[in-house]
Amino acid sequence: CEALVIPHNSNLSAGIMFGAPDEQVGASNEQLAQRARYEVLAEIMQHKGSSECYFDQAKPLGNADEYCAFEQLSVRSFTDSGPVKPDDGFLRGVLKQGLAIEGEAGVNPYKFGFIGSTDTHLGASGLVAESNFPGHGGAGKPGNQQDPQGLPDLLDYNPGGLAVLWAEENRRDALFDAMQRKEAYATSGPRMNVRLFAGAELPLELCDSRNFAETGYRDGVPMGGSIGASQRGALRIALQAAQDPNGVGLERLQIIKGWVDQQGKTQEKVVDVARSATEHRLDQETCQVQGQGAPKLCAVWQDTEFDPDASSYYYGRVLEGPTCRWSQHLCAAQGVRCDDPATITAGYEVCCAAEHRPQIRERAWTSPIWYRPK
Repeated sequence: CEALVIPHNSNLSAGIMFGAPDEQVGASNEQLAQRARYEVLAEIMQHKGSSECYFDQAKPLGNADEYCAFEQLSVRSFTDSGPVKPDDGFLRGVLKQGLAIEGEAGVNPYKFGFIGSTDTHLGASGLVAESNFPGHGGAGKPGNQQDPQGLPDLLDYNPGGLAVLWAEENRRDALFDAMQRKEAYATSGPRMNVRLFAGAELPLELCDSRNFAETGYRDGVPMGGSIGASQRGALRIALQAAQDPNGVGLERLQIIKGWVDQQGKTQEKVVDVARSATEHRLDQETCQVQGQGAPKLCAVWQDTEFDPDASSYYYGRVLEGPTCRWSQHLCAAQGVRCDDPATITAGYEVCCAAEHRPQIRERAWTSPIWYRPK
């Protein structure tokens, strides 16, 4: 009997989901290996927030990655309403923690890929459009319709994300195999088409090839894969993305790298590898978008700081241009303008609250690729 386990909503676990680093180092190799065997995927996005990375709302300039603020909850858990902390289960940090544990114990218990989920309790998987969100239990009208009762859900919540698998065919065993090998990615809702490959032999001109995926499999490994020390030369990452056919254009492609340095400390950096040549503008009062981003972006990035003796991971992040959040769709449909108190009707006061985020950048996250030295 084969099985896998997908940790759910780790950002709402107050750090309990994965435990403290010293707890894991103290675990037996058998326990660590068991976790690595079964927890092959983790949920990076769902109705109750994003679990990618922590953003300090009190010190926004203290975090180099501003995009970590995306759909971050305001509380640690259902039983702890305290401020969110960096070690509350955000997966980027957990991945680095796994590298550190592997350096101590020889086993990485957190070598997982990414998926997204809805978790809206509606029985309507895939109902993730910001403009058509009826709330957690489906009690409200869609966001593009006026509703005199106000917003159908708490501001902290969102329509959820999607899980995407690269499988040979749409059959249960093929889909399960894709999950087992972590050839999966997550989106915050849009149906983007995303590929990621890594390898020292990937051609720098791969984006110009009509055989992007075929070459990626032949000369490298796909998202979710691992590369050993036998590879020669600096590591190259090929990332390709196409927009949701019914969505807005793409703004940029990014590679996120995490590693353990020579002093045994974990590090991370975010690199823009491609950007749209055109931009679009969002009118928040009407939620109309003017202009368009790129329908497709692609880049082959070479890690010029690659250290063959350092354990590391890499994953891709794809960002759309700004669009209205589900809550702003409702506020705009109701005609709320925060500079005119007469338009702020009962039930819509939250549209002008400090914590209201009227616009977002939808995105996709690929499963990581890991490099392990001898």
